[in-house]
Amino acid sequence: MTSIFKQAVMPVMLLSCVGMTGCNAQASDTENKPAQAQAQQDAGLSEAGLRVAPLTISVDGKTHKFTVELAVTREEQSQGLMFRKEMAPDKGMIFPFERERMASFWMKNTVIPLDIIFVRSDGTIESIAANTTPYSLDPVESGEPVAAVLELAGGRAAELAIGPGDVVKWQQ
Repeated sequence: MTSIFKQAVMPVMLLSCVGMTGCNAQASDTENKPAQAQAQQDAGLSEAGLRVAPLTISVDGKTHKFTVELAVTREEQSQGLMFRKEMAPDKGMIFPFERERMASFWMKNTVIPLDIIFVRSDGTIESIAANTTPYSLDPVESGEPVAAVLELAGGRAAELAIGPGDVVKWQQ
C-alpha cells in the first residue's frame, strides 16, 4: 500500500469501526431495557422504582389479589399515579400513613379514572370514591380518619363487588 492510500483509507476504516461500536452500544442499551425492567421486578420494584407488595381484598369469602406499589415517602405520595396512562386490573398503589388521619386526594395530572379506597387501621374499607374524574382538582375525602388509601383502576371495585367493610391486607 502506498502511504497516500494508507492516509486516506485508514481514517475511514477507523471511523467505521468507532461508528459500529457506537451502534452496538446503543443496540445493547435497547436490548437491556427489558432486562432492566426484569431486574427491577426481581428486586421488588415497579417500573417507577417503587417497592411493590402483594395485596388482597376479602369480599364475602372471596379473595381478590393485587400487586401494588407502595407510596411511602412524601415525594412518592405527592407523585402518586400522576401521568400514568394505564393500569392493569390486578395492579394498584397504596398510600400507608404513619398514623390515622383524614385523607384528601385529588386527580390533578392523573390521566386515568381511579377507584380511591379509604382503609381503616384494622384493614376494613371505610369508603370508596369510584371512578374519580381525571384531572379534577375537587378533593376526594375520607369520611373519617384512615390508615391508608388504595388506588385501583376506575370501576374495578364495582366489578369485584368491593365495598365498605371488606378487608384489605398488604405486606408493609
